[in-house]
Amino acid sequence: MPELLPFVPVTIQPFGEAALVLSVGVSLVLQRRLWAAWHALREREPQVEWVLGMGNLTGFFDPLAIAPARVEKAIELAWQGSDGAESEAGKRVEIPVVYGGEAGPDLDAVAEHAGLSASATIECHAAAEYTVYCLGFLPGFAYLGGLDPRLACPRRASPRIAVPAGSVAIGGAQTAVYPLASPGGWQLIGHTDAALFDPYRETPGLLSPGDTVVFVPVAR
Repeated sequence: MPELLPFVPVTIQPFGEAALVLSVGVSLVLQRRLWAAWHALREREPQVEWVLGMGNLTGFFDPLAIAPARVEKAIELAWQGSDGAESEAGKRVEIPVVYGGEAGPDLDAVAEHAGLSASATIECHAAAEYTVYCLGFLPGFAYLGGLDPRLACPRRASPRIAVPAGSVAIGGAQTAVYPLASPGGWQLIGHTDAALFDPYRETPGLLSPGDTVVFVPVAR
């Protein structure tokens, strides 16, 4: 007899008149199931634009061309049929990072919030293996799970007008790399020269959902 999946309370709610959102909560196990559902839905209902989020999945559609009830049923079936076991293992990506100083002006603030020294904060951040949960905010911006809880830190009270591309940052319980220059309120702890997004590459984004990311400290 196949093993039963644990019950997970989920909701499917309208997002305006032309979208439905599946919300399941945030954990790596649930996110793996979302990856599987996302892949299945893109094959089964290609006329719907499926957007993967952190703990959620949204389908955008033309209600004059496809009935909302059909989209909702497709979401239900995809979620019920997904256990995450068949999710493809992503690639491993090492990202070199210069921590602190001009490259990471908020490192000391993050260290103080964590009750650690700056060097211990760097070691802690670089020791973890992170998983790409989803992409969003900017092209190539990967939301990474796996941050040591000690490093979780509130966003800045006053966001910066311009954050340099390649900035390695912490916002709440997540860490990420800004792929492009943009406004932003996350705490900047380092910088990388790795190109997270290049529109001229065959695959513009360096990272994809399911990838593993490791940050490697390098000297200035």
